[in-house]
Amino acid sequence: MIEREFGVPFPGVILDQEKWTQTALKAMPDGHLKWHELFARDAPVILDLGCGNGRYLIGSALARPDHDHLGIDILPVVIRYARKRGNQRGFANLRFAVLGGRELLANHITPHSVAEIHCYHPQPYYDAVKVHLRLITPAFLATVHRALKPGGLFVIQTDNPGYWKYIRAVVPVFFDFHELRGKWPDSPRGRTRREIIATQKKLPVFRAEATARPDLSEVDAVALTESLPPPTFDADRRLRDLDRLG
Repeated sequence: MIEREFGVPFPGVILDQEKWTQTALKAMPDGHLKWHELFARDAPVILDLGCGNGRYLIGSALARPDHDHLGIDILPVVIRYARKRGNQRGFANLRFAVLGGRELLANHITPHSVAEIHCYHPQPYYDAVKVHLRLITPAFLATVHRALKPGGLFVIQTDNPGYWKYIRAVVPVFFDFHELRGKWPDSPRGRTRREIIATQKKLPVFRAEATARPDLSEVDAVALTESLPPPTFDADRRLRDLDRLG
């Protein structure tokens, strides 16, 4: 059985129930995650921060069985959808948990242990009282840099012009930044639910891949955060209704 979402097939197929797996990571350890224990092997690890219903990560787990995947989101309802879909597709290289990106990187990731970190459409927050909740900050980028292996990949995407302007200003301080033109070759109709909606509404989507600067030490990265501005951009309230859909 093939599922569709806004007319776009969801990656993978639903298997017979005897082939289902368990993708729920129900409790985080007190310290760092041990990847070889979580996945019963040693393999490159991919994180998806704010994974939503798991569309991108499930597609990656299907396409890259030699990589292990962990997706997190602060919304339990979307993680329930992600877990269900991962379970039904029989993935052993996939886990989902309810958690924030800051908490995961700061408390549970061994430095320089992750191959890729993906962040699609971080919430821009429109109200002034919530601006401090914006995920992409200099301090957050320093923890992303610390989590990645030297030369590891950071993928960032948004359809919010204000957020994109800020991202273009601060991410290159910590990473070699490569803005991408055109759609994702692997998912031209959208890697995520939000991207599918934005694309169908003919909104511009901004994408970049960035590699961790190997010459930047953890101490220097933290020091840089003091000189960079916080994300106090105008998020453009006209996009608020789209955020409720995505």
